Amino acid sequence: MEQNHLFPVFFKLEQLQMLVVGGGNVGHEKVNAILQNCPAARVTVVATWFAPELEALAAGFPNVTLVQKAFSCGDIFGKDLVIAATADKELNACIWEKAKAGKVLINVADTPALCDFYLGSVVQKGSLKIAISTNGKSPTIAKRLREVLQDAIPETLEAVLNNLGAIRERLKGDFADKVKKLNELTSVLVGKGS
Repeated sequence: MEQNHLFPVFFKLEQLQMLVVGGGNVGHEKVNAILQNCPAARVTVVATWFAPELEALAAGFPNVTLVQKAFSCGDIFGKDLVIAATADKELNACIWEKAKAGKVLINVADTPALCDFYLGSVVQKGSLKIAISTNGKSPTIAKRLREVLQDAIPETLEAVLNNLGAIRERLKGDFADKVKKLNELTSVLVGKGS
């Protein structure tokens, strides 16, 4: 069986500079996903035109800048993450090439072979965030799993997380002792003893 060897990482996007190239439906979808997860993300969107939905979304976020022009190599300068979301495969490949030359991580929409990272399907309940990956094979399955988990995880979990966070802050001892104590406390969540 093939394994998924992707390393899950949660970026603090408010500390990074993002570039999305493409102002159509896919660009809108990517910018919306970014802002749903991090409303303070600093995003520059470069496109020759913008879908009205993307313009309306950006209007509500002062940290999103729409730049109406054709993509140029200089657009990547100073960026930490790039998403190519145009309908032009040649342009997307060019953006990928420029990002790689600049050592900038890139996602080319609907082209797994040209992606350094994928945008997972995300379940969020308060402080809990779970990202689901299908290794780029089926975003639809990831979406369905998200729906199942969204319904299955109780809203009351936030109170549990807050309580455990407070306990974690008060625990004494070295790291191994803290992990052991927290494992004992949380074992009831999965029906296992320590």
